[in-house]
Amino acid sequence: MSNLFDQSLKVANCGLDSFASNLHEAGGDVNSLSWQPPAYGDVQAGLELASLINHPLVEQANQRAFAQYLDAQPVLVDVTTAVESIPAMAERKLILHAGPPIAWENMCGPVKGAIVGAIFLEGWATSQEQAERLILDGTVALAPCHHYQAVGPMAGIISPSMPVFVVENRPTGRRAYTNMNEGLGKVLRFGANSPEVIERLRWMGEELAPALSAALHMFGEVELKPLIAQALHMGDEVHNRNAAATGLLVKRLIPAMLGSGLPLDEVRRAIAFILGNDHFFLNLSMAASKVMMDAAANVPFSSMVTVMARNGVEFGVRLSGTGNQWFTARANPVEGLFFPGYGVDDAAADLGDSAITETAGLGGFAMASSPAIVKFVGGTPTDAIAHSLRMRSITLGGNGAFTLPAMNFAPTAAGIDARKVVDQNILPVINTGIAHKQAGVGQIGAGITTAPMPCFIEAIRALAAQVREHTGAAS
Repeated sequence: MSNLFDQSLKVANCGLDSFASNLHEAGGDVNSLSWQPPAYGDVQAGLELASLINHPLVEQANQRAFAQYLDAQPVLVDVTTAVESIPAMAERKLILHAGPPIAWENMCGPVKGAIVGAIFLEGWATSQEQAERLILDGTVALAPCHHYQAVGPMAGIISPSMPVFVVENRPTGRRAYTNMNEGLGKVLRFGANSPEVIERLRWMGEELAPALSAALHMFGEVELKPLIAQALHMGDEVHNRNAAATGLLVKRLIPAMLGSGLPLDEVRRAIAFILGNDHFFLNLSMAASKVMMDAAANVPFSSMVTVMARNGVEFGVRLSGTGNQWFTARANPVEGLFFPGYGVDDAAADLGDSAITETAGLGGFAMASSPAIVKFVGGTPTDAIAHSLRMRSITLGGNGAFTLPAMNFAPTAAGIDARKVVDQNILPVINTGIAHKQAGVGQIGAGITTAPMPCFIEAIRALAAQVREHTGAAS
């Protein structure tokens, strides 16, 4: 023991930095490790997690779910109306919204405003009071987009007459639906519902959608996976930057639109609208991500995350192994850059279905491909690469179809493993727009946020119970 005090100290410190600083002052050679107990120190959750680590059922299920995700081939096959694609909309007055389920009285301002706008669009009411009465008495039903194989950015609103893109996973035939991007400014997805917003939505249904439909029928289906891959090499991450992807899409569709036989003035207006909206491809990126993640869904015992979505109040996740069950927690705030005149007190909480792109290994997971995005969301190009590298710690593997030039064309990290999130205390990163908390004001900034840990802890509890029940029954 006395010899120990004569030796120079070489210490590995786990935990509080103050331990390391005291040792360093005493002359020791100290390496500090950033470590926290799993599950934020929740002992029972930590035990549940331990039961799932290296469990044969979970490992096999994850291999299967991840392989099905990799095999998915999203293809844009059609443009229709929501009521044509979603049969439930023909049976009752139904409006879909972003994120996990939430009651009307608990919704944030932008989602409420957008739902009222959709009711105006459908002609079910002409005033705010009439619209709210229809909702409160159950005449108009509200449900998450994800419950009907759909996704929508920000408020995420889809109502029966709205045009939707139809994206199909070619190997399975399973489809996903998304509305069309309205552009920036006073738009429905931020809760605006003025006459000009409704007029634009009507025009999109009457002119834009038919022009796109005609172009698709002439040009043929558009394979989205290679288009996204090419856009990643051109500076997009296909969540908050879609300039390249929109350009690639337009390059394919404009000749077909011009040759469609539609009135030339209508075609010109449609082309001008798309060219004036760099975010136009975002909704297609979301639908492509949705069918890729749906391909991995419903694999018993898999800990792979298949949905991340937000409604401006709560953040929700789903696991492949727990099916359609939602695990929710309060949505985290967004840290980022605000437009002049706005600040954090003006912002709504994290909002929209667009985190499906991160779930699929794009968006924040692919920020290394888009150094310019940091001018929009904050940080530096080095930070963007760090985000992409960090996500490797919580994923099942990489997607070789989506590669990152700044990282020597390494594949994007993909297949979020809820076990790894809880074990390593590393949360999925999401880059996102920031909406004003009041309906109709619109986007007031953009930034970086993360999924909240409690979602994943609860998901681990549910998965562990499922595995325990199965193994108990088998024994």
